Amino acid sequence: MIPDRTDGVTPWVGRLLVANLIAFLLQWTVFWSHYIELFGFSPLAVWSRPWTLITYQFVHENILHLAFNLVALFFFGPPVEARLGGRRFLGFYLLCGLGGAALAGVLSQVFPFTALIGASASVMGIAVAFAWYWPDAEVMLFPFPEPFAAKWLVTFFIAISLALVWFSSKTGISHLAHLGGIGTALLLLKGADWRSSRHERQLRRSVGSDAGMKAAALVARSSDPTRRSGAVRGQSPDRTQAEVDRVLDKISASGINSLTPAERKFLAEMSRRMQDRH
Repeated sequence: MIPDRTDGVTPWVGRLLVANLIAFLLQWTVFWSHYIELFGFSPLAVWSRPWTLITYQFVHENILHLAFNLVALFFFGPPVEARLGGRRFLGFYLLCGLGGAALAGVLSQVFPFTALIGASASVMGIAVAFAWYWPDAEVMLFPFPEPFAAKWLVTFFIAISLALVWFSSKTGISHLAHLGGIGTALLLLKGADWRSSRHERQLRRSVGSDAGMKAAALVARSSDPTRRSGAVRGQSPDRTQAEVDRVLDKISASGINSLTPAERKFLAEMSRRMQDRH
């Protein structure tokens, strides 16, 4: 299903766009002569300037570098934030940036650079999440006249980054960081799917047992209200069981990726309670 963009810019995408614009303005006014030294990530200086693991993500080499990242964030970010929720989206964005710095830092002896700057690793991670959830969504890429499926566009980004690693500039934009952001995104997304799949298997085993159909009702009835998730609190046992059945049927029909964050939370909670019950 193609994501709905009628709601426009989501809250954290808007804040990140503004933060990058303000940082770009400050780096060329207040900090213009030493912004890379202060805010760029350098493996040799990371212990004395640990903040650069975050600040490097908001510093850009030039207006084209900034524009590419902001346009990509504007396009890919809102559907992903709507899917993940604001807090998870921000964490995902920053972790992809940290993953980009980590890979570039680890391999800096092979592919040296003086300082790393730019939001590309974070934005690449968001693009991967977009393609993960909506692989067949059509995306236009200038100057090509025909749209690409999102999954092929991200594959193209990966291939380009791999090719350009060998020509990375020592002055700031490291394509290893792009690959680090992409790899971090894939690990986070795959990890979330693995946890949900494990919860699904546990819940199906419990529901499939002789007493399984009654177990969900007993769990909902006997659990301490202060420990219940929002998906269970206040529901009758029959409604709880119906929700379990609906979520499991949705996974069977559309796959684990079709679950919303609330459904994943409900699945994890019910799986845990079934395990506690046994």
